Amino acid sequence: MTFRKAIGKLHLWLGLASGLIVLIVSLSGAVFVFQDEVRDLTQPWRKVAAEARPMLPPSALQATAMRAKPGFAASWTTYNGPDRSTAVYLSKGEEVYYAFLNPYSGQLLKVQNLRSDFFTIVQYLHMYLLLPPAIGKWVVDIAVITFVVMLISGIVLWWPRNKAARKQRFSVKWDASPKRRTYDLHNVLGFYASALALVLALTGLCISYEWLMEGVGTLANGGRSIAAENAEPKVDTLLTARPARPVVDLAYARMRQQSPRAEMLLIGPTANAATPVWCTAYAKSLHYYHRDEYRFHPRTGQLLLAQLHEGKSNGKKLADMNYDLHTGLILGLGGKVIAFVVSLTAASLPVTGFLVWRGRHNRKKQPRVALATA
Repeated sequence: MTFRKAIGKLHLWLGLASGLIVLIVSLSGAVFVFQDEVRDLTQPWRKVAAEARPMLPPSALQATAMRAKPGFAASWTTYNGPDRSTAVYLSKGEEVYYAFLNPYSGQLLKVQNLRSDFFTIVQYLHMYLLLPPAIGKWVVDIAVITFVVMLISGIVLWWPRNKAARKQRFSVKWDASPKRRTYDLHNVLGFYASALALVLALTGLCISYEWLMEGVGTLANGGRSIAAENAEPKVDTLLTARPARPVVDLAYARMRQQSPRAEMLLIGPTANAATPVWCTAYAKSLHYYHRDEYRFHPRTGQLLLAQLHEGKSNGKKLADMNYDLHTGLILGLGGKVIAFVVSLTAASLPVTGFLVWRGRHNRKKQPRVALATA
């Protein structure tokens, strides 16, 4: 068996094994790309009128949210922007809700059940196939790794052997037979989408595996590890003195002071006395790349870490950019359109690949059937 035939066999069997999962993950990813735009059109409680007065502190918004859902605990609080409502994450057991409030007046606008939210379901489909996360994550990750191998092997198979073949590799022959059109669609679209599909696949794997994210960051730093930048500060559990104000309010005020131009603030829970309070200030609303990271003592509110975007290494900045690369956000609306088109193209490859295989499989069986009939 020649090298090219071996690659062809590998490409075929990996495709048949992972095709359905790649189709589901790619389609759900394409749907999720425009989730913010669709939500803004269909969920009016996400937007508020910007006002000149200061926003209310998180403790006040959390208290209102918990009154709306008695027995639920408030944890993550997100100030989404000057003209957007603030979201408070509420949980009790497996029940999870988002309470949306006007950050200026404290008015409760909506309590949303996340378990029935369309885009939350799409996200879980994309990440876990709606299976238990511990199982679904591995199934999806193995399929994505397989997809990466298939993209590389597909380029090897696509590579033209001579000048005559090269002319046929860049365009679809629309006036050919249906089988030939399907073959061209698989080859040509796979070639054009391969580079960006690799970016989407690899950034998705970086979200799943921290060691891979750190490896990419280290590579971008020329061999200098970003592990130290990712290290979490230790919490002195012997410090128990309670400040005059709630810790979340102290964290909020400190971030407003040190990141005054940040449009979006994320404030983490204070429930665990041994874990620092995670807080992040994002430069632009609903964008996640340019961010300042803070950690606070969960009992005293003492600032434990302030990691500003400007002081981060190139590798750490690349790691911060990962989600925006994965969703196309890094290039704004145009980037989202590209991610959407590439995801749809990736979804088409298992379909066209299966049709090509079935056509060849049926053609090989025809002489045997004819011989048996004779």
